[in-house]
Amino acid sequence: MPPRPIHHPISDPDQDYSRSHNRPAVANGVSHGHHGAGGRARNDSARTRQVSQGRPSTGVFTLRHAGRQVRLGPVAFWTVVGTLVVMAGWSMVTATYFAFQDDVLTHMAARQAAMQYAYEDRLAEMRARIDRVTSRQLLDQEQLEQKLDQVVRRQSVLEQRATTIGNIADPATTSSARGSRNAAPPSAAGVKASPIAGPHLFAPPSMREARLDLGRQPAPTLTARPRVGNEQALLARLMESLDRIEGRQTNTLAAMEASYDAKGRSMRAVLAAVGIDPNKAVGAGIGGPFVPYRIAANAGPFEKQAYRINVARAQVERLSATIGMVPLRKPVDGDIDTSSGFGVRLDPFANRAAVHTGLDFRGDTGEPIRVTASGTVVSAGWNGGYGRMVEVDHGNGLSTRYGHLSEIDVKVGQTLKAGQPLGRLGSTGRSTGPHLHYETRLDGEAVDPQKFLQVGAKFGVM
Repeated sequence: MPPRPIHHPISDPDQDYSRSHNRPAVANGVSHGHHGAGGRARNDSARTRQVSQGRPSTGVFTLRHAGRQVRLGPVAFWTVVGTLVVMAGWSMVTATYFAFQDDVLTHMAARQAAMQYAYEDRLAEMRARIDRVTSRQLLDQEQLEQKLDQVVRRQSVLEQRATTIGNIADPATTSSARGSRNAAPPSAAGVKASPIAGPHLFAPPSMREARLDLGRQPAPTLTARPRVGNEQALLARLMESLDRIEGRQTNTLAAMEASYDAKGRSMRAVLAAVGIDPNKAVGAGIGGPFVPYRIAANAGPFEKQAYRINVARAQVERLSATIGMVPLRKPVDGDIDTSSGFGVRLDPFANRAAVHTGLDFRGDTGEPIRVTASGTVVSAGWNGGYGRMVEVDHGNGLSTRYGHLSEIDVKVGQTLKAGQPLGRLGSTGRSTGPHLHYETRLDGEAVDPQKFLQVGAKFGVM
């Protein structure tokens, strides 16, 4: 314990004197009484010195311990006291820290762990968010690639359909690509269009224009990767364009099917009008083994419609080839001037009833005579009352004869196309003047050529 300060009060000299005077003083066995007056004087002097020496000054602190004393001024005293208080406080704080050190460290460790866990949780959340964004981007990319693949596949399908439509609308014609080895090359001015090549009922299909229209508007192609944000709009535009192309293809197929059906009906009507069964008519120069055509089991509407159109086109081609061998055209140029009809008439030489097996067309000597249908020359030369005559076999039991010719420009075995010249008008044989005797025969029997010519005029073949 620190020594307590002792304050010395200022004592009264009289009281000190009385206390010292009444206190018996014994020193070395001798009392004060034996000194007498000299002793009292000495006592008074000592008491006065003691009073003067024992009176402390104001504000001075005296510390006594073990017979020793220390006097301190107020500044030094309070400095010592403050230092002791600070040291005591520091000691208390230090003692408290060491006493609660484990709790503080545990709290700090828990706080650090909580901060670390929160940081790790935030990192995990950010990673999860990044993974979600990445997964969404990958999913969007996969969906975009799938849509692009669908567009590419659809474009390929539409291109194949366009090729199919082109093949249907513009078939390769092999029947008239090459002539016979015995056929003479016709002159540019002498050959007229055949019934299946001119601007009339049996002209090539008008679907060529539709095919060309499809060719002028090709399907869109993907040449560059679209920018992010524009993929959906670009794909939508591509799909709309492909939808329009598919719609045009569908309309084209429908128009082609309707056109071929109409042509087939018209051609059957033509053949029926001249007495030919369209189902029994067979073209020349064709054949081969029979291999049935089977459409795929998973064929779609487009394939089925294309199959129907191909069948209708084949029928039209067969009927067109058959009609091309039916004598429906005029054998002479210009207007027909009939001088004698088919049937019973008065013979110009015998002047009595006779059967006229053909038609007589009046004209000028040397006018070109044209074959009325495709066929093969089976006779070319002088033939009794016919004079110079040419007979052409057209197949399916049909044949035509051209008599009283002044000149013959073909030979036997030569293949002729409808409208090709075969001789010149004349007056040879049993004739009264320049004219053409024209006959049409079916299975060897003479039939009225006027019926064929009327059918040809009705359907625009003339």
